[in-house]
Amino acid sequence: MTSDLRLLSVHAHPDDEASKGASTVARYVAEGVTATLVCCTGGEAGDIINPAMDRPEVRAELPAVRRRELDASAAIIGFSEVVMLGYRDSGMPDSPENADPRCFARAPRNEAVERLVQVIRRVRPHVILTYGEEQSGYPHPDHLRVHDISLPAWEAAGDPDAFPDAGEPWTPSKLYYSSWARARFLALHEAFGTAGLESPFDQKWFDRPSHDHLITTRIDIRGFYPVRSAALRAHATQIDPAERFWFGLPDDVIEASYPWEDYQLADARVPTELPEDDLFAGLRTGVAS
Repeated sequence: MTSDLRLLSVHAHPDDEASKGASTVARYVAEGVTATLVCCTGGEAGDIINPAMDRPEVRAELPAVRRRELDASAAIIGFSEVVMLGYRDSGMPDSPENADPRCFARAPRNEAVERLVQVIRRVRPHVILTYGEEQSGYPHPDHLRVHDISLPAWEAAGDPDAFPDAGEPWTPSKLYYSSWARARFLALHEAFGTAGLESPFDQKWFDRPSHDHLITTRIDIRGFYPVRSAALRAHATQIDPAERFWFGLPDDVIEASYPWEDYQLADARVPTELPEDDLFAGLRTGVAS
């Protein structure tokens, strides 16, 4: 039944789809799952982090460049469609971008929820990947907003009385939050030390509270970690290929050190047993189409 299964990933900016869950999506696409990406903003407020790309002609058309990077990354991962929700990057609090009435953080909540509901009803995903409420490590307004609209969209998509103009109701079966496990960065920190290399994980990483107790689901991504690296490199303005945090260790070393991507099961409408090793646990037979 794998070819009948569908997955929807909801992200804030171009490049988030590469840094969060890329290997998981690639694995499921290889198994025959159809994956759709929702990107809520165009990433207009993003800095050019890669010095090689910090050129006047790139800055002059940064939104278009970031869209091309997003399309390239999505193709590498295996998404069948990229849906832009249509909002501008909100930037960080107190920035000019954050004051722009067109930005995602200032969008009317019901409007943004309805746009996401419309996508859910058209794509009809069984599983939705989004962001959790605990984002103290990087409280970007757009990441917080993704969470704020995902929960009501999850509830409303199957309700025929909610947003009646947004399409035929569809009830997704499972909702997950992406998680960056403390166990992962500890394993990679140790791998840097074993290799005799300086670790990019400094004290601020160790000062972060662990939320590993919230993780319910570990997906084995062995054989698919290089997809993540290739997708990250596709975002040439945002990802410096010399950055140790992303590329300080070879892919095979990273994959061997921590061969999983982690998720929190936020809600499920099908029976499942925790912990899980499959986002589609409980959905492998009798899948609704």
